[in-house]
Amino acid sequence: MLVLAPSQTLQIDKYPSYLCFLYLSGGHRQSAGQVNLQAPQNSELDDGPVTGLTYKVKDQSVSGRMPSTNTIPSADESDEVEIVVGNVNDLERGKIKEIEIGNEKALIVKDDGIFAFGSKCTHYGLPLSKGAYCNGRIRCPFHGACFNVKTGDIEDFPGLDSIHTFKVEVENDIVKVIASKKKLTQFRRVKEMANCNSEAQQTFLLIGGGPASLSCAETLRQEDFDGKIIIVTKEDYLPYDRPKLSKAMSSNADSIALRKKEFFTEHCIELQTGKELISLDTDKNSAEFKDGSIIEYNALMIATGGNPRELELPGSDLKNICYLRTPDDANFIDKASDDKNVVIIGSSFIGMEVAAAVIGKASSVNVVCRSDLPFKNVFGTQIAERIMELYKEKGVNFYYNCHATELLGSDGNLTTVVLNNGTSLPADICVVGIGVTPATTFLKDAGVQMNSQGFITVDKHMRTNKERVYAAGDITEFPLFIKNDSVVNVQHYQMAHAQGHNAALNMLGKEQELKSVPFFWSMMFGKSIRYAGYGAGYDDTVVFEDDQKIATFFIKENKAVAVASLNHDPIVAKFAELLFNGKSLSKLDVTNKSNEWLFS
Repeated sequence: MLVLAPSQTLQIDKYPSYLCFLYLSGGHRQSAGQVNLQAPQNSELDDGPVTGLTYKVKDQSVSGRMPSTNTIPSADESDEVEIVVGNVNDLERGKIKEIEIGNEKALIVKDDGIFAFGSKCTHYGLPLSKGAYCNGRIRCPFHGACFNVKTGDIEDFPGLDSIHTFKVEVENDIVKVIASKKKLTQFRRVKEMANCNSEAQQTFLLIGGGPASLSCAETLRQEDFDGKIIIVTKEDYLPYDRPKLSKAMSSNADSIALRKKEFFTEHCIELQTGKELISLDTDKNSAEFKDGSIIEYNALMIATGGNPRELELPGSDLKNICYLRTPDDANFIDKASDDKNVVIIGSSFIGMEVAAAVIGKASSVNVVCRSDLPFKNVFGTQIAERIMELYKEKGVNFYYNCHATELLGSDGNLTTVVLNNGTSLPADICVVGIGVTPATTFLKDAGVQMNSQGFITVDKHMRTNKERVYAAGDITEFPLFIKNDSVVNVQHYQMAHAQGHNAALNMLGKEQELKSVPFFWSMMFGKSIRYAGYGAGYDDTVVFEDDQKIATFFIKENKAVAVASLNHDPIVAKFAELLFNGKSLSKLDVTNKSNEWLFS
């Protein structure tokens, strides 16, 4: 492992430069990171890395008006506002520039044209201005959603909506942006969707009420599928933002719903809640439910997620032993923790985020973990140690290298958690976070291929071994493109969106391979934590750290395969874009910061 201060580099004579290439219309690739690009007369750009590029610019005169390079549907003129951005030669190629339009903001970039677009990510409404721009798209630095700057369409996830684009005009080298006031303030854009045809014969059935099913349903409509779409979920709620359960535990189901009820009606997506699948007949293309009903389908997607792994200990049937899976679970834990002794069994993300959420209201919070340092295997030692400092400063207690052996109670209520080292912890409420198991037991006689752990095996198109049966989300093992198509299981919220979207395209016969970089995040005591890539089995690390931030690169066979950060945005988003574009960095490249764009 190599640890460097942010300003420190390891000097070597020669090393390869791995830069993010842009392929621009009007230009052709020369050597690594270089293109020849036509530009207006008197335009000058210095050679050097710009968002991972080095440019060579031809002198060539361009006269007259440059046509708009991205357009929006015509709006009422009274709704439009025009702003002069400045001289076209003052826009640095490949650099995002934030502009103010009235009380709102937009972003503009010069590339193979000039493009203006919304300044907020549609996932949580956070700013895109510091995002990773590469190959005509911008990746949110916070949670990794990606948008095409020409069309505004969302191209990677999380999130459901696209951003707006605005009209750009260049006349006499002066750049103007013409934008709709409404679109500046209402930054989310729902893509157009097909109407349902009552005479259509096809029924697409989606099992599960999470982001994979919703992303699939919306993509089907956006791709002009006019048949029947049915989402069936055993939960009683509209599809909701599950990561918020352990971060905003007092939120009710409606406040974290991904879409309002009216959305499903408007777009003819039938949502059946409180309905549990018990068996599947893939020969007859039918699904049987616990209420006795049967639904026949033309195509099926399974996205049932996971079930919390339960304790198997004496006393595990006592009251106030909780598993976090639903909004009701979160609300109960939140209220039951007030001035109480909380014990958390397991140092998973759910367990640790719950500890952070309740420490301000509980009488005590004790975390029982089997390891000597939570998160070390995922984030590396430096970030894990910094996280532990934050928890201990807030008063969270940890019991390392141990586990619970017995739960004691009085009158049916939990009172004590007993550990294998003999410690007895007072407990009014116990939250269990020891992992999940795939919710796929209903498939035992369906002939759908699964591994020994119950994860469904799919190909790069999200297809199972059964015709017209697809799967997405936490229950899948799939070929990961950044790992040479090795089969993996990735239980990330972002990946569920991506797989649902991909499944929809292939249900419609589009033969689209999944191409999404694993990306996840957390927020603990005001500190941002990000991760991109696939670092399982890493054999070395390169760490950049100071008092405020840390970035840990995970190395496997001399290649950087993942990065984790603490308060070090947007390095994770940038690394994700490099992976997406097929670029690789050796350990030496990382150590010497050879990709200037990544470390800028």
